Amino acid sequence: MEEILYRSTRSHQAPIKASEAILKGLSGDGGLFVPEKIPALDKDLKTLSGMDYKAVAYEVMKLYLTDFTEAELKSCIERAYDSKFDTEEIAPLTEAAGAYFLELFHGATIAFKDMALSILPHLMITSARKNQVKDDIVILTATSGDTGKAALAGFADVEGTRIIVFYPKHGVSPIQEKQMVTQKGDNTYVVGITGNFDDAQTGVKKLFNDKELEKEMAAAGFRFSSANSINIGRLVPQIVYYVYAYTRLLAAGKIGEGEKINVVVPTGNFGNILAAFYAKNMGLPIAKLICASNENKVLYDFFATGAYDKNREFVLTSSPSMDILISSNLERLIYRIAGNDADKNLAFMKALNQEGRYEITEEMRTQLADFWGGFAGEKKTADTIRRIYEDCGYVIDTHTAVAASVYEDYKTGSGDRTKTVIASTASPFKFTRSVMNAIDKKYDTMDDFALADELSRLANVAVPAAIEEIRTAPVLHTRVCGKDEMKDVVKEILGL
Repeated sequence: MEEILYRSTRSHQAPIKASEAILKGLSGDGGLFVPEKIPALDKDLKTLSGMDYKAVAYEVMKLYLTDFTEAELKSCIERAYDSKFDTEEIAPLTEAAGAYFLELFHGATIAFKDMALSILPHLMITSARKNQVKDDIVILTATSGDTGKAALAGFADVEGTRIIVFYPKHGVSPIQEKQMVTQKGDNTYVVGITGNFDDAQTGVKKLFNDKELEKEMAAAGFRFSSANSINIGRLVPQIVYYVYAYTRLLAAGKIGEGEKINVVVPTGNFGNILAAFYAKNMGLPIAKLICASNENKVLYDFFATGAYDKNREFVLTSSPSMDILISSNLERLIYRIAGNDADKNLAFMKALNQEGRYEITEEMRTQLADFWGGFAGEKKTADTIRRIYEDCGYVIDTHTAVAASVYEDYKTGSGDRTKTVIASTASPFKFTRSVMNAIDKKYDTMDDFALADELSRLANVAVPAAIEEIRTAPVLHTRVCGKDEMKDVVKEILGL
């Protein structure tokens, strides 16, 4: 098998192995690691359609993580995709409202982040052993709601690691916050910041690039790594479920081998749809990649105009995991369409940092023909939840509803009737108030847990363990800081 090495999107430094890229998370020059080439699937889709999720995961991930032995990678997969998931399939498909909903929320924290964050701690510890790293790994991450809890659950009590999560104190749902602040584990730390997600993400990037802090930490036996979707160890496992979804449709006779499908992804940080783009470039027959935004439609505007412009009002919506104006993973796509030219990409990223915007060339835009951008406002999102529930009894969350709404717009405008998979990124139980209010305003007087019980009755689905666990769980994390105090908090936590 061909060895795949990883390069930074921002410099011409020598490429490194997958395990080193996973350990670093972010390149020292501020860039993101990308594979030197995207490998092709080496098993045909018919063969893959006879495999379960774990076997498909191995076949996809072995092509990217080429310095892992078969035993190492299979062990990581085995530990990740176990009884933490409440369905044997790991990522089941549900046919509803003229599409196939890929349910990515059956893990420990009922959101798609579990799909990658269940395996990342094992990839990271294996990578540390492979590279003779003796330091404790400090996972530093910013979350818009879901990554935080999924990372906390993944890393809790994993030996040789600590995890610090920053989240916008008033920018996540009550259930999301409760999930984080009740997290057990002697190595887990949760900090609310008085700012939005972009403030948290910018603060974390600054800490990663702080050379003085890096020296202090090294002297004390610590090194930073990232669990955000900027870590290649997060991105690679996400490619798996698109391949898996296609092979399930094939196995069920819903599509013929080689028949193209469309994929719709509710998009914030751009990692999830980038994984679909990588799957397409591995040979998976995907036609359109439909990028669905909420009212923070920076990506919609980018695909429409070629200009990425974060100079705009930040809107808090009912789909908070998409309330993002700096979509970090887009940089990997920009690097690729710039001809894998680190200098060109760096110029765009400098412009984004200094002026808050950049504009790609016409030549680069022609390479985005497979993408289609749409967005849904708050009313449309709520209407979509209600319509799908009334039409077929299927209840979706707010993020999935943004995707379903954008898909309807795409279908109406294009007349394209290609079979379509919609990435269903969170359980409706994670956003009960918004979901139940969309179905009927009368529910607004109930508390969050009464709403969960009512949702369970309506949708005819058991309340997930993730919600049952936090009903009475004590709050264990109460730290709140200003966006400029993040470094002080990290130093206090690590005793520096």
